Amino acid sequence: MALKISAPRGTKDVLPGDVYKWQFVERVFRETAGLFGYREHRFPTFEHTELFVRGVGDTTDVVQKEMYTFTDKGGRSVTLRPEGTASVVRSFLEHSLYAAGLPVKSCYLISNFRYEKPQEGRLREFHQFGAECIGSAEPIADAELIGLADAYFRRLGIRGLALELNSIGCPECRPKFHSALRAYFDGRKNELCDTCLTRLERNPMRILDCKNPACAELAKSAPTVLDFLCDDCKTHFDRTKALLTEMGIPFSINPNIVRGLDYYTRTVFEFVSDQIGAQGTVCGGGRYDDLVSELGGQPMPALGFAGGVERLLLVMEAQGVRIPEEDGCDLFVAVAGEEAMLPVQRLVQELRFAGVSVERDLMGRALKAQMKYASRIRARYCVVVGEEEIQNQKVMLKDMQTGEQVPIELNAQAIRAKLPKV
Repeated sequence: MALKISAPRGTKDVLPGDVYKWQFVERVFRETAGLFGYREHRFPTFEHTELFVRGVGDTTDVVQKEMYTFTDKGGRSVTLRPEGTASVVRSFLEHSLYAAGLPVKSCYLISNFRYEKPQEGRLREFHQFGAECIGSAEPIADAELIGLADAYFRRLGIRGLALELNSIGCPECRPKFHSALRAYFDGRKNELCDTCLTRLERNPMRILDCKNPACAELAKSAPTVLDFLCDDCKTHFDRTKALLTEMGIPFSINPNIVRGLDYYTRTVFEFVSDQIGAQGTVCGGGRYDDLVSELGGQPMPALGFAGGVERLLLVMEAQGVRIPEEDGCDLFVAVAGEEAMLPVQRLVQELRFAGVSVERDLMGRALKAQMKYASRIRARYCVVVGEEEIQNQKVMLKDMQTGEQVPIELNAQAIRAKLPKV
């Protein structure tokens, strides 16, 4: 019996018949990001492990449980990218992108890797769209970034995503919140999972993000960060909310949002759907004003978001959002007889160089089967080339939608001129 090899658990093929959906959401994201002045940024699939330990935070589930980390042949510890922000900041610093002026606005479409339990919309290799804005401390940057995500969803035709906001403070006010959390959880240690027991002293806010049901239940009654914000953080948050209201973007306050990565400060947000089950967050992000300095740069404010393409497509499917299908080829050239084989190949090549999308039979089908194949691949037009057509240098150009046929010269220039799309 031949060995059957399947895709690794937690990964998924995107088949040729479905790729158009991915291309659509990617194209709309690039276009929308461009309207806001964001330019695409590409970076490696793997990085030195230290980048994510320092950037994402060693008390997070991502670093503690989910990273794909290995030692390469040079003895270096490297990690498959679990998220995009740390890589963007590393690249920003390594290439001195700040020298061209601030803010630096980047967007990306990437695959990431996390070892977690696969489920609908959550895979071990997953894909994200994201945007990062480095250099601005102003609330308008928060509002504009959220506005970019909101505009993207609207342009896709998605309805009913709920925007939830919170502020998790800054290094000045957060210690008071941490003290309150420790006091609250300290008397409930016997109810915490082992991971959260280790977080209690180092970063008790991570307990609020724990997926363990017992810890999640305890977190519901924990102190809320909004009660501990300093005046600057309150002012920043109030101004962000006012700007979003002015932009016509509805939101609600959710004091339980802390996000799953340690680098966040001040504004955090999530766009949530109730149509894709328990894992309802489609997109999330916020400020990370200390990450640039944590990774070796000068102190510099920054913010960003990322969303899951798989979850986005699930929402679109649940809502019945129509994604335009790929067009078929412009022209199918059917071959009638061995004498036409070489002339047809020359014609096809010339048409392709002229920008016409052309298909021809590669399977040795009979003429009738070729015409059925042309219909199946949704060819817009078709010509049949045989010995007679070669002798007369004339073919009939058939409109595959209407059935109408018109005579035309058998050369690339004449055919191209008759195809309205090209």
